[in-house]
Amino acid sequence: MRGDVRLRDRARGRGRVRDDGLVRAGRALRVALLVALALLFLIPFYLLVRNGLATEQEITSPDWTFFPAELQWSNVTELFDDPAVPMARSLLNSALIAVATTLGTLVLASLAGYGLARIPYRYADHVFYAVLGTLMVPAAVTFVPSFVLVSSLGWVSTLRGLIVPTLFSAFAAFVFRQYFLGFPAELEDAAKVDGLDPWRTYWRIVVPNSLPVFAAVGTIVFIGAWNSFLWPLVIGQDKEAWTVQVTLSTFTTAQVVNLHELFIAAVVSVLPLLVVFLVFQRWIVAGVERSGVNE
Repeated sequence: MRGDVRLRDRARGRGRVRDDGLVRAGRALRVALLVALALLFLIPFYLLVRNGLATEQEITSPDWTFFPAELQWSNVTELFDDPAVPMARSLLNSALIAVATTLGTLVLASLAGYGLARIPYRYADHVFYAVLGTLMVPAAVTFVPSFVLVSSLGWVSTLRGLIVPTLFSAFAAFVFRQYFLGFPAELEDAAKVDGLDPWRTYWRIVVPNSLPVFAAVGTIVFIGAWNSFLWPLVIGQDKEAWTVQVTLSTFTTAQVVNLHELFIAAVVSVLPLLVVFLVFQRWIVAGVERSGVNE
């Protein structure tokens, strides 16, 4: 009997060793795969930085070097001193547009989502389906009417024309509505007992306890507003109203392309997005998960 027990213990030990070996091999394989994917993801950023800090000859040379022999930091000052490219102004315009669009969308979409989720009235579902229906309308269909309206108001080449038509997002309202459907009703009931009306309940109770979804939606809206190209291209007809993306497009349409300026301008335009994404990346997944859009 003792011999049988020992054999069984040895067999279990060998099985555990095999299982531990398989687990370690699986982890190593996952890590190797993630490292390979990360390197592939970083290749475009490497090319931007490498070419942005190189000379024209090093960029176009058939002899490739991992990094320039001497980093050309003067390319940055040359970019901002170039009179044909209003880089500083375009960065300021993009920042103003992105921040204003983000704040406006958060306020309007969150109020719409809260009303659809928490305020009972007869046609709430009909309004919700109408909002969802706008997501199915291609942007090209509403582009010309929006331009005609903005032009008739005299908002061409103004920040108002670039910001106001983009303030409401049906997708953001949908995300907020899904999130508020699962918001603890006990908190709102306690606020009512304390004498708060729905407006103060929203701002004092609901918003402070919904920061993850606000951060997630705000990050997505900010990135979309910063990367917007077609609407700013049509509305921002003067140089003073150009955004970063419109300014970058002028490099590719010029008769003579300064490659080093183009690459360093791309690096400068990407940096704000990287900062925003790195700061709020953990909120994006958490906010979308709590919103219930995957249910």
